[in-house]
Amino acid sequence: MAQRTWFITGVNSGFGLVTTELLLKRGDRVAGTARKLQQLDGLKAQYGEQLWLASLDVEDTPAIRNVVDAAFQHFGRIDVILNNAGYALIGAAEELTDEQIIHQLNTNLMGSIQVVRAALPHLRTQGGGRILQVASVGAQIGVPGMSIYHASKWGIEGFFEATTQEIAPFNIQTTMVEPGGGRTAIFDAGRLVHGPALSAYAGTPARQSGEFLASGTYVPPGDPVKMMQAVIDSVDLAEAPKRLVLGSDAYSTIHEVLTKRLAALEAQKQIALSTDADA
Repeated sequence: MAQRTWFITGVNSGFGLVTTELLLKRGDRVAGTARKLQQLDGLKAQYGEQLWLASLDVEDTPAIRNVVDAAFQHFGRIDVILNNAGYALIGAAEELTDEQIIHQLNTNLMGSIQVVRAALPHLRTQGGGRILQVASVGAQIGVPGMSIYHASKWGIEGFFEATTQEIAPFNIQTTMVEPGGGRTAIFDAGRLVHGPALSAYAGTPARQSGEFLASGTYVPPGDPVKMMQAVIDSVDLAEAPKRLVLGSDAYSTIHEVLTKRLAALEAQKQIALSTDADA
C-alpha cells in the first residue's frame, strides 16, 4: 500500500471528511480545503503535518489557483486530486431563482473544472497523477425537482469525457465517482437547499421529490466509509476505472436507464442512417 498525498475539496463534512479520516489513518498526507474548517480542528491536532488545511470557496476561481499552487508548494508533490465539494439544490426549474441556479452551477460544475485546470500544470510537470471527481448517480439519470443539480453533474461528466483524453499523454488518469445515496448529513432537512415554492407545482412529481427528501424518511443504503474506501482502493489500480459506481441503488438505477437508452437508440437506427447525405 503506497503512501500518497491528496488534495481534497469539501473536507469539512460528508464524503470529504470520511475520506480524509481514512487517508490520515493509513498514513497518507492530505491537503484539505473547505469554506469552514472548524470541524477539522481535532484532526489537525491529532495528525499535525500530515494534514494541511486552507479555506476555499470553489466559486472563487483566483482563490482556487492560489490554494492549489500553495498546496503543491507545501507538499512538493500531490498524487491525487479529489473534487468533492458540492451540494443538492431542490426545486422545479421554474421555481428556482437565478441566483440559486448560478450558485449551484458555480459550485458543482465550474468549481470542479477550475480545480482541475489549476492542478494540471503541476501534474504534468511532476509526470502524472490521478484526478477523482465525485459526480453522482444523478450524472446518469434525471429526477424531477433536481434539474439544475443534474445539469451540474451531467455537465461535469461531459467535461471529463473530453479532458480525460486530452491529459492521457501526460500520464494523468481520471475516475468519475458515481455514488448513490450515502448515509451522510447531505439529506438532513437543514442541509437541503430549496427554491421558492410555486403553488402550481403542488402535488406534481417535482414537489413530491423534494418533500420526500425533506421528510427525513429516506434512509440511503450506502455506507460512507465503505464507499470512500472503494474510492481510495481504486487509486491502487494500475489503470484507473473511467467510472466507479457505488451503492446498490446507483447500480440498479444506472443499469435500468442505460438499458432503456440503448434500446431507444437501436429503435432509431434506421432513422439515423437515413439522414446521411447521398453517396
